[in-house]
Amino acid sequence: MKTKQDVSRFRDNYIGIGIRISYFRRLRGLSQEQLAERAGISPGFLSQVEAPGMAVGLSLNTLFAISEVLDVPAYKLLQLDS
Repeated sequence: MKTKQDVSRFRDNYIGIGIRISYFRRLRGLSQEQLAERAGISPGFLSQVEAPGMAVGLSLNTLFAISEVLDVPAYKLLQLDS
């Protein structure tokens, strides 16, 4: 079970994932609504995930669904900056 403490502990990682999702979404020419619909998530949730100052956790199922729609290996969405 994910707690607020878990999200705040990994805040920068969650923000980085959201930024990478946004980058690849725009690269593919998709709106948030299009990506959300194809990935089976709500546009509001995707908006929160992509928001640069918000740390929103997401499940692996959601991550895999997004990566599949974006045609990007999931590990690329998880890559942390060195």
